Amino acid sequence: MQDRKTGKTYIVIDIFFRYICLYKAITMARFNRVDVIIKIREAGIIPLFFHKDPEICRNVIKACYEGGSRVFEFTNRGDFAHEVFSDLNKWAEKELPEMVMGVGSVVDAGTASLYIQLGANFIVSPILNPDMARVCNRRKILWSPGCGSASEINYAEELGAEIIKIFPGKSVGGPDFIKSMKGPCPWTSLMPTGGVEPTVENLKAWFEAGAICVGMGSNLITKEIIQKKDWKGLSEKMATTLKIVKELYR
Repeated sequence: MQDRKTGKTYIVIDIFFRYICLYKAITMARFNRVDVIIKIREAGIIPLFFHKDPEICRNVIKACYEGGSRVFEFTNRGDFAHEVFSDLNKWAEKELPEMVMGVGSVVDAGTASLYIQLGANFIVSPILNPDMARVCNRRKILWSPGCGSASEINYAEELGAEIIKIFPGKSVGGPDFIKSMKGPCPWTSLMPTGGVEPTVENLKAWFEAGAICVGMGSNLITKEIIQKKDWKGLSEKMATTLKIVKELYR
């Protein structure tokens, strides 16, 4: 920055001005990490969904919200997924103020940073990537890495993960795997995704084994619901599933 009268350049002031502009551009998560952990534990279920059409996504999220869900995972799949999430997150802040919006299927630190910048309240991954831990911890964002062994779970907790995603849940051993882990590591918080169904029998098996929450995608938000645009039916299904969990273990 240069003074017109003296011709002197004020570099420090210029740098400070640019820093303020950059700071104001940063988007903050609406919910802090501790609150997100509490809400996930209270919910017991996280609906997972992606569609390239933002309008369909809005209808799905709203239906889940009306059914009682207060946590939702937008899955990072398809071209321009981050642009869809940006639109949805801004909309949810105004229309569904209690909904905690997070992003799943994130596999690298760069993508995690992108979604954090867009206001994601939590980041879920199908893999264990230490670089993602550093990014999320730096911004105090809940990070839930995907693990399938005792060693991976232990390492994830060393990196600061509070809730571990067991993925693919059914393939790595199902409820028996979780039960086996909770024996020597009762402090571990596990969230299976994959093989979870909205039935009493299935949910009972997972929670009885020691899961603190489950992730549920196509078994909850089915292709048939999307094709028929049965948003009322989805809302009722969400409410019924939440009721099952509450009656069993809440």
